[in-house]
Amino acid sequence: MLEAGFWQDKSRSKKILKEKKLFEELTNSYKNSVKNLVDFKELYKLALEEDNNDLLIELTNNLKELKKDIKKTEIKCFLSNDADSLDCYIEIHAGAGGTESQDWANMLRRMYLKWAESKKFNYNLISEHKGDEAGVKSSTIKIQGDYTFGWLKKESGIHRLVRISPFDSGARRHTSFASVWVYPVVDENIKIEILDKDLRIDTYRSSGAGGQHVNTTDSAVRITHLPSKIVVQCQNERSQHKNKETCLNMLKARLYDHEMKKKEQENETLESSKSEIGWGHQIRSYILQPYQLVKDNRTNFESTNPKKILDGEIDEFLEKSLYQI
Repeated sequence: MLEAGFWQDKSRSKKILKEKKLFEELTNSYKNSVKNLVDFKELYKLALEEDNNDLLIELTNNLKELKKDIKKTEIKCFLSNDADSLDCYIEIHAGAGGTESQDWANMLRRMYLKWAESKKFNYNLISEHKGDEAGVKSSTIKIQGDYTFGWLKKESGIHRLVRISPFDSGARRHTSFASVWVYPVVDENIKIEILDKDLRIDTYRSSGAGGQHVNTTDSAVRITHLPSKIVVQCQNERSQHKNKETCLNMLKARLYDHEMKKKEQENETLESSKSEIGWGHQIRSYILQPYQLVKDNRTNFESTNPKKILDGEIDEFLEKSLYQI
């Protein structure tokens, strides 16, 4: 930071400042935890000497809070990959099953947005293809905040819902599927080469809510990367130029994620799981009837409070997946 020209290179200085902030948080958290532990030890001795039960109860509560703080610091140590500190895109696609699956895709989107709100992260809707009667057929959102990709990267996969369908007049139990794919928002420090000849760019009319705010111009943009067959689209801006810029950023993210998966030798498994949004591929099940349970099939972690999970309280699931090698 003291070298000449450091502040002139904004992208580099921003990255280094972000890393500096993380390391300072980790070291300060460690120092504070050690200091508190020493203080609590002294207070514990004093409480025993004076037979002070109130102080012992207070110390017990303080130790529980200290344990939570240490846990948070430990988790941050697992977010050390190059892309973990980046923002992320989340793509959600409804599986087969019509309205039921489309409503489930919308419920998943709400879950991630509620999670982002609880963290005070910023988010915005990039694209949306609404369902015929309810929900969404597909949707892409962008979440901006500290280590959002690191937190959410293992949410990619098939999510399964079992419930009594609100759209079934016979009140029968239905099973629905939706896919979630999480990609890092690539920053300027990561170079991704995209050739014009490899792109097919289509424009189409954005779907608005109607009334005076309806978008009547062909401003929505869809870009197909021909070599990889990756398709991205954006319709949240009225400007075609801005939508194209967002699409190119999303394409860089998808291509970067694709290369990372290849290096990790996970791409073959990932692509095969994408081939079918249905049975045998789900990473997590959300069961609302006949009993209440959310279970992650990779970590075997469970919660008997699906409402809390669907309201965005997914940190325990995210933490368990981070610990999984």
